[in-house]
Amino acid sequence: MAKKEHISETPATQFLRKHGIAFSEHPYPYEEHGGTSVSARELGVPEHHVVKTLVMQDEAAKPLIVLMHGDRKVSTKNLARAIACKSVEPCKPEVAQRHSGFQIGGTSPFGTRKTLPVYVEESILALETMYINGGRRGYLVGIAPRVLVELLGARPVSCALEE
Repeated sequence: MAKKEHISETPATQFLRKHGIAFSEHPYPYEEHGGTSVSARELGVPEHHVVKTLVMQDEAAKPLIVLMHGDRKVSTKNLARAIACKSVEPCKPEVAQRHSGFQIGGTSPFGTRKTLPVYVEESILALETMYINGGRRGYLVGIAPRVLVELLGARPVSCALEE
């Protein structure tokens, strides 16, 4: 029997376990600036099923999280319209890290330092399983997308652009 690789807890996995959420663990060799194409390749799953956690802010610099398919970009115009804001833009890396408590490349929507509003591209909710960051670089968790709505109160939006 193969020895299971030990993976230390992260704030994200602690949060999921505390709420009794089932998830699978998927460590992979992290590549700087590799993005979701690397994690999808390493896990052998479609990049469309790998979900990015993006920390953004509105015109008042209020932070929010947007969850998007790995092979799509966020239309900030469409997102702003969908959430009734004037504008939305990505946070600077150091600001995103301060809001979420996670290192860039290891940001998870679960177990964030501050409770942030979460928006999810609606087509993600139709997936059977999504792979999302587990709170550290090179580590994804496989989880049912409905958990985003049930646990985080994620609001579905339609703001995806083809990459």
